[in-house]
This record gives sequence, C-alpha cells and structure tokens, in this order.
Amino acid sequence: MMNRSMPPSVVIPELPCSDVREAVAWLCRSFGFVERLRIGDHRAQLLFGDGSLIVTQRSTDSSASSSLLVRVADIDAHFERVKQSGARIVNSPANYPYGEWQYTVEDFGGHHWTFSQTIADIDPSTWGGMLFE
Repeated sequence: MMNRSMPPSVVIPELPCSDVREAVAWLCRSFGFVERLRIGDHRAQLLFGDGSLIVTQRSTDSSASSSLLVRVADIDAHFERVKQSGARIVNSPANYPYGEWQYTVEDFGGHHWTFSQTIADIDPSTWGGMLFE
C-alpha cells in the first residue's frame, strides 16, 4: 500500500538539524535534493533519485546521535522479534494521523530506529503537511 504522507524508500535516514529550513535549502542547492513534503518548520522529506531523506528538528533531550526510518510489511511481527532481541523500546507501536503504524527502539549504540507500516493513504494536507509532487 502506498501512502502520500510517506517517502517511497524502504530505508530512510533521518538527519537532525538545528534549523530545518536552512538545512533543506542547503541540501537542495548544494547536493541536488528535491523537497517532497514540508511539515511546518520542524520536518521535511527530501528525494534524490530513488532515495529519500528526512530532515528533522534536532531535539535537545534526545540521546540519539542518528536515526533511521524503516518501512516493514508486518509491524506487529517485527515488533515481537525486536522485543526478543533486547532492544530498548522508546515508543511502542501506535497509529499516527499520517497513515502509519510505527514504533521506535534504541539499538546497542544509542541509535534510534523507527519501524513503520503503511495502514492508509493519507493526504498530507489533512494533518498540516504540504506536498510538492
């Protein structure tokens, strides 16, 4: 299932920056990324060929040095597997208004991983996003 609120890639790095708008402008101008979706001033999805990148507002209370978003087909089965591995659960599976069922864990190195399953195709304008495609 496709969801207009999500980038098309399977593995999506998340780049935390102190100024999202400045970072997006620089990445597009310097590296040739194209802005796909803007979410206020705190988050943006960028495309480069078949790849995707999410620029996020850097959080002062997060211990994560980097994070990744990974799309999976069966979030519940994946979550059970990850729980058995001993990964620290940051956020248990939950539905989000942008059409995704997601959970977040922290790995052995302190990196955050958000796993996401599309459950609906949601128009980003219904939750405050601005789609450029």
